[in-house]
Amino acid sequence: MLLCTLTTTAARSSAKSVVMTHFEQAIERVVGGLEKKSLVLSSEERKTVAYHEAGHAICGWFFKHADPLLKVSIIPRGQGALGYAQYIPASDVYLMNVNQLMDRMAMTLGGRISEELHFETVTSGASDDFNKVTRMATAMVTKWGMSKKLGPLHFEDDENRMHKPFAESTAQMIDAEVSRIVHEAYKQCRELLMEKKKQVGVVAEELLKKEMLDRNDMVRLLGPREWDENKEFVKYFGPGGEKSAPPPFPGEGGGVEGGSAVM
Repeated sequence: MLLCTLTTTAARSSAKSVVMTHFEQAIERVVGGLEKKSLVLSSEERKTVAYHEAGHAICGWFFKHADPLLKVSIIPRGQGALGYAQYIPASDVYLMNVNQLMDRMAMTLGGRISEELHFETVTSGASDDFNKVTRMATAMVTKWGMSKKLGPLHFEDDENRMHKPFAESTAQMIDAEVSRIVHEAYKQCRELLMEKKKQVGVVAEELLKKEMLDRNDMVRLLGPREWDENKEFVKYFGPGGEKSAPPPFPGEGGGVEGGSAVM
């Protein structure tokens, strides 16, 4: 599907060859759907989306184990997304440790927490974020043995079965551990966004002006990212990168973080 969309994207622009821009546009269309610039948001909704996405972007920029940000946008897209943040894996990762998972969960919560810090009330736009975080924390507890309280055990939970294949007391312990992990990620994210509240505002206001920011915009607004990154990523996506080269991570397709209404 991505290959078909890629060739179509290049053909529509009458390009003689496929360049990096076509890869980026194809990924966006496959993951988020077509742009819906005809969808008109109120000024308050648009501001909320901008601060939501800025929260994700700031977390991705300052958390050590977050994937490098490729693009953040507040242009509505066809699959119900009012905005999105797109990432490219920093390297080929086959195993993830607890620190990496915690940073990823904290980054996923960045949109909702940014709303909490900048508005009187929150919106319904973070439901998919919560789903992702809950599933990740549940896997840490039930599949990956990352809960000291439950230990190195694997718990099956077949939704088609009427009864869980483990005791109710164990189910309660699993729920408590999942809740603890999610709340730790929430605290980690909130502490960062409180510290970087000014930077969230800078990115959000720039989004309101430009609608889309790429990696170079983030460097301009925030300075270079502190953490070391994959050399191939910097080669293709860093300042002066080879925009006409093929993607450095074939098959990955990047990532899109966000919620059901606000990605």
